[in-house]
Amino acid sequence: MGGAGHDILIGIDAGTSVIKSVAFDLAGRQLGVASLPNRYTTRADGAAFQPLGQTWADCARTLRDLAAQVPDLARRTAGIAVTAQGDGTWLVGAGNAPVADGWLWLDARAAGLVRELRGRPTDRARFEATGTGLNACQMGAQMAQMQATTPEILDRAEVALHAKDWLYLNLTDQRVTDPCEATFTFGNFRTRSYDDAVIEALGLTPRRSLLPEIADGTQVTHPLTASAAAETGLLAGTPVSLGYVDVACTALGAGIHTPGGGAAGCTIIGSTGMHMRARRAEDVQLNEDRTGYVMLLPLPGMVAQIQSNMAATLNIDWALRLAGELMADMGHTVSQAELIGRIEGWLAASAPGQLLYHPYISDAGERGPFVDSAARASLVGLSIGHRFPDLIRAVIEGLGLAAHDCYAAMGEMPAEVRLTGGAARSPGLRGILAAAIGAPTRISAREEAGAAGAAMMSAVAIGAYPDMEACIADWVVPELGAPEEPDPAAVRTYARLYPAYRKTRLALAPVWANLAERQDRNNG
Repeated sequence: MGGAGHDILIGIDAGTSVIKSVAFDLAGRQLGVASLPNRYTTRADGAAFQPLGQTWADCARTLRDLAAQVPDLARRTAGIAVTAQGDGTWLVGAGNAPVADGWLWLDARAAGLVRELRGRPTDRARFEATGTGLNACQMGAQMAQMQATTPEILDRAEVALHAKDWLYLNLTDQRVTDPCEATFTFGNFRTRSYDDAVIEALGLTPRRSLLPEIADGTQVTHPLTASAAAETGLLAGTPVSLGYVDVACTALGAGIHTPGGGAAGCTIIGSTGMHMRARRAEDVQLNEDRTGYVMLLPLPGMVAQIQSNMAATLNIDWALRLAGELMADMGHTVSQAELIGRIEGWLAASAPGQLLYHPYISDAGERGPFVDSAARASLVGLSIGHRFPDLIRAVIEGLGLAAHDCYAAMGEMPAEVRLTGGAARSPGLRGILAAAIGAPTRISAREEAGAAGAAMMSAVAIGAYPDMEACIADWVVPELGAPEEPDPAAVRTYARLYPAYRKTRLALAPVWANLAERQDRNNG
């Protein structure tokens, strides 16, 4: 346990949309949260990036703001843990100064190179080791792209970090990464270490020295430095844990694994859609299409097998933006919040299974359960009688069918799905997801699951709990709601619809390729 008066843990979660710092007591009750919107830049060439200095300054600001909410925060803090958006490439050089802006997971510049790398004979062995399908969002692909196009950037770098690693460097002056992100990018999930054959398959053996040491935040902490203490308002020497990537921390905090919980799944419905199963490493079923992720969990021998949709609620945002722009053109300004408030009514005014929507709205295409940077959203089955409520329902049904597609690629369907993410608050969306997957859902009442998962790692590291299983019993199990059973008629409807969804997306692949080719010629 922490020392006298040390009764608070802080979880930092630097996401794609928001950077937040959250205070919890040692039993997992949330005491306060401070947040700032994250800012990044995109370009027409697929680039997505943000300044490293800005990210650290925003993180430090949220910690100072948290102190304004929680009395005597600095003295009471027993431990700090940090997680952040995954993938991407954050290069650091001499004096721990940034070499360039951080490439985000949204960056698609490596898409063409990924197609080439996936076509090489060595990619199967890389996939067997990492358990993770290669795509443009990953550090390995992005560093290979830099090596091919701008090697001078890599020449100036001394270490290649992810977002959370960069924040940890600023907090502790330590250049390390976590075993989860290290292995699904450059390693072997069975050994929890780097794998030289994987690095060679990516063509990055000459850059092997850029990969940092691996530190597990449930076992290793480093003290908050004096300079970081001055910037954050916390006390120098406070133990800091490097959390696993935000997806793994969110899954942990949301209930992907509970003692005796059985064959549950965990779905995060946010900007992206993450569909996960907790498994022993030896029980992982890798698919022939070489897609998905295997992410280590901070539990001995346990991993999360994951299939991830590139876009989830981004599809809903697109549909609502169409409505908002149309209203604005007619002189009526409607806020995003007002439009979101109408979704339940639109669902009630529409019938299930009338249209097929493939939710591949991201410019980066799709990564789960297939990898295709050319994939694009489609609406199939329109007739003159369909209305806007039918379109909204089709978009949300598309998210449910995409979730089914992802779980099916990992083996048997889950007996239950734990839901988290902002969209999980919608009863209509939850009902569609449950029916499309064919399993009851349970909502985690945990508001900040990612920050909580990171803080749980700190709780174990400082000895507040003997192990993660004991921490889960206090922090996770009480937050899970009662199971919500799907409507049997809707289950039957979506069971009949899913084969058409899958056949259509397979048939569309050459169409996407043709459209991408035409776009490339036009841009050329």
